[in-house]
Order: sequence, then C-alpha cells, then structure tokens
Amino acid sequence: MRAVDAVMECLKAEGVDVVFGYPGGANLPTYDAFVDAGIHHVLVRHEAGGGHAAAGYAKATGKVGVALGTSGPGATNLVTPIMDAMMDSVPVVFLTGQVRTELLGTDGFQEADILGITMPAVKHSWMIQHPLEIPRVIHEAFHVARTGRPGPVVVDIPMDLSRADIPYEPVTDVRLPGYQPTTEGNVKQIRQAAKALAAARRPVIYAGGGVISAGAAEELTEFATSDRFPVTCTLNGLGGFPAPHEQWLGMLGMHGTRAANYAMDEADLICAIGARFDDRITGKLSEFAPRAKFIHIDIDPAEISKNVPAHIPIVGDAKNVLTKLVNEYRAVGADPARLEEWWQRIHEWQERHPLRYDDSEDGEIKPQRVVEALYEVTGGDAIVSTDVGQHQMWAAQYFHFDKPRKWLTSGGLGTMGFGLPAAMGAQVGCKDETVICITGDGSVQMNMQEMATCAQEGIPIKVFILNNGYLGMVRQWQQLFWDRRYSHVDMGQYPDFVKLAEAYGGSGIRIESKDKLIDGIRQALDTPGPVLVDVRVTREENVYPMIAPGAAARDMVG
Repeated sequence: MRAVDAVMECLKAEGVDVVFGYPGGANLPTYDAFVDAGIHHVLVRHEAGGGHAAAGYAKATGKVGVALGTSGPGATNLVTPIMDAMMDSVPVVFLTGQVRTELLGTDGFQEADILGITMPAVKHSWMIQHPLEIPRVIHEAFHVARTGRPGPVVVDIPMDLSRADIPYEPVTDVRLPGYQPTTEGNVKQIRQAAKALAAARRPVIYAGGGVISAGAAEELTEFATSDRFPVTCTLNGLGGFPAPHEQWLGMLGMHGTRAANYAMDEADLICAIGARFDDRITGKLSEFAPRAKFIHIDIDPAEISKNVPAHIPIVGDAKNVLTKLVNEYRAVGADPARLEEWWQRIHEWQERHPLRYDDSEDGEIKPQRVVEALYEVTGGDAIVSTDVGQHQMWAAQYFHFDKPRKWLTSGGLGTMGFGLPAAMGAQVGCKDETVICITGDGSVQMNMQEMATCAQEGIPIKVFILNNGYLGMVRQWQQLFWDRRYSHVDMGQYPDFVKLAEAYGGSGIRIESKDKLIDGIRQALDTPGPVLVDVRVTREENVYPMIAPGAAARDMVG
C-alpha cells in the first residue's frame, strides 16, 4: 500500500478516532488517504487552532491528540502548540508534511527545517528518511508521547516518501532500548518518605499536573486521607484533589490562597507530587519554604532537585508510587494527633483570609461573579477551558474542580489563544459533556477563527468572554508596578462579538447587567451549537491575592 495509507492504518491501530489538521501541498498525499481511511478529520481554520485542539482533546480524554500541518508555514504555525504541550506535558503527535527529498536544503518553496526549529520544544522528533520507516516511526511516536512524562512529538514526512508503495506489516511491539522510563519508584526511598511524613508536625502535600497525567487522582485522595494531610495543587493540578474537601487549602502560587501559600512557607515537610517548583509557585526562590525538607515524587528525573533540593527524591509514576506510599505510611502507624496544632493554624488563616471580592451594589458585573455564576448554574459539572490572563486566575479561584480532566488551561507557556480551540478539542473527545471556555476579550481574538470550525462541525462549545476592554493582566501590572502608566492595553469595544458569532455561524449573546447574568448563562447553555457570550464586566478589577514578582510567598498583597 501507499505509505500514507500505512499511516492511516497506524493511527487506527493506536486507537485514534479524530485528528485536527489543515491540508497543503506537501501533505496532499496524506489528505488523499483520509478519503478512504474512516478517521474523523476536523478541518481547523489555522494550524495553531488544530494544535491547541489536539491538546484540549488529550487533556480532557487522557488519550494522545493528533494534529497535522503542511510544510513551511503550516509547520511553523504549530510551533506554539508544540511548545505549549511541552511545557504542560501533554501527549500530542504532530505530523508535518515536508518538501520532496530532492529539494531538502535548497530553500525550496515552503521548506522549513521543522525538526531544527522545534528541537528545544519536543520530547522527541523524527524525519522520515525512507518510506519503510513510516509504520515503525508512527508507533514509536505514540509510545514516546504517552509514556513516561508525556509530551509532544513531531514526525516530519517528505512528500515523495509519503507517496511510495511499501509492504505494510502491523507493528505490535515497540522497543526503544535508549528510552526506558522509571515508573515503579525505589521502595527504600518510599519507605523513608513514609517515616518522614509520620514524623512531620507541619506537612503539606503539593500536587501538580503530573498527578492528572498519571491518572493518580484517586491515589492522591487516598494518600491525603490516610492521615489529615493538608493538600494544595498547582494551576495545572486543579481537579487532582477534590476542591470541596475539608483538607483542601486551595491553589497555591502567585494568585493562590493565602492559606496555601502560608502553609507552604511554614511547613516542616513538603511532599511534592508531579510538580516542578516553577517560579509562579515559589516566588522568590531563595526564601521559598525556608523551614521545610522536601520529598519530591516525579517521573522525570531531570525535574528532581532542579529548582529546590530534594531530601528524599523518588523517581516514578505518581500512581504507582502513591499506592506504595499509602501502604508504607499505614504500616508506620503515625499519631494523627500531632497535626492538631497545625490544622488550628491553617484554619485561622482560612478564616482570616478567605478568597473574597467586593461585589457591586448596582448592576455592574464583577468578573469573579461570572465564574461563581457559571459554577452555580452547571453545578460544577462541566469541562472548563481558559485562555491566559485575569480571567484564567478568576476561573481557577472560583470554579471548584472536584474531578481530574475537567480543567484545561495553558499553565507553563501561558498561551493566549489556547482556550477556544482547546474547548473545541475537548468537546470532540467528550461529546456528552458540557464544555465551557472562559476567556478574555484579548485572548479570544487570538484564535477566534475556530468558531467557524465549531459551526461547520456542530461542536456546541459555550464561550464566555469576560469583556473589560483591556488586556487585563498587563493593565493590572502597569497599574501596580508601573505607576498606572497604561501603555497599549486598551482594546476598546471591538469587535461586536455578538455580530461576529453570528457571522461565524454560531449564536451571540450579550450580558450587561448583573440581574441578567444567571438567565443569560442558562440561555447560552440551552442554545444548540456554538455560542459566544459577551459579558461586560468591571473594567479595572484586579486579581487578588497576589505574590508580587520577586517577592516571597509570605508577602502576598491584596
């Protein structure tokens, strides 16, 4: 069969039920193969939209996402989604077309060295050198993307090789001698961690996105409740531990709760699970958790002791390690009474510093209220994607996630334009779920064109724009740290989002008064097809609390 037909067989063998892509000259053979393949292909309006949709699909379903682009600009348009997936450890296979082999290195039309361009942004990449390699490489790509620390991979296929006829034989066993992730965790280290936890007077469990990647949310809850361990999660870890739980401290970090950040600051032992101590968590690194020793559980050995020295490092899959850690901890027989004083201190912080905002006394809509209203109307039963900025932080603070894979956001790279296509991908993968995108008037315009994809494909996402007419987070920083010298952050009231939604084939709703908020949200959720809701909110509301850049966690403001 043709090599491209073999690609289709490989995708089906890997369980792929949908791909997101955009055709062009160099991947025409691949698109010809789709005619007979029986694989659902979603034609996006921009390759970046396709890449983020594949990531949203992967985050919501736990499967590997697939995105396609042609050579040259088609491939380079995928660079941002590739880097975004790398930073957030999302398993996505990117298949790019390439010019014919005879044109490689000649600056041929639409030639770009996509392997060189993406080298720092991928978990691994392949350039097909011979058509016979294709089946093996496709299966290797899926194996590498989904195992160990998940991540994006790129397979670049020159056009002439994709058209070649090859004898296709299914690849049923992938062996990569140089790639053997450690998944079980060292038993001696796990035992040592259990003893340290049993002796700790002020412990905190700090969980990240690795808990969700590993499918370890249940194991995390079992571990946390094996004693009264306080639990906090990163932005990407939300949903890894049920938010309404009595042991939940809230999110930590730059816009986390005071209780979570103060607990980290005063802890004597921090157990980090699938988290990487990035700057948004630590604040000023030299003053981060000065009294604590650290247990660090991560499947990627490169992350352990990278930013914060680990006293007890454990390399392994979070699900496997937590299962063993629970058993070891119970065997130690710790005294739960030792944590009474610690919980009294935490409860004081929670009572004195709850998440709060000053609601308006007139019809003005506060952005925090929009998120609260969305949570109330849906009962929390929704997949929520966001873009990046103030709306992202308000969504993280006021929408309480009690399950994994319900929260899709761009954490590490902070990509404006992620939210709408990510919601689109999630909805394709989770057809029976309510999928909401909470976004800003700046972010949504970065990949607005995917509303056309949603209309054509009948993808019924509901997009709520917290429209303050500003690039809100940049404006907040200019207000707080640049003497309110607002420079190029005023977006005005352009475009008319209701008309734009209708022009794209969807429905548009505008909400301008607080008393219309609940009914407007219900109307949006009950309207068939994609809906864009323009919610006019307070123009100069700030996200608090906040750790100022370069400050310690204990010095939160607001």
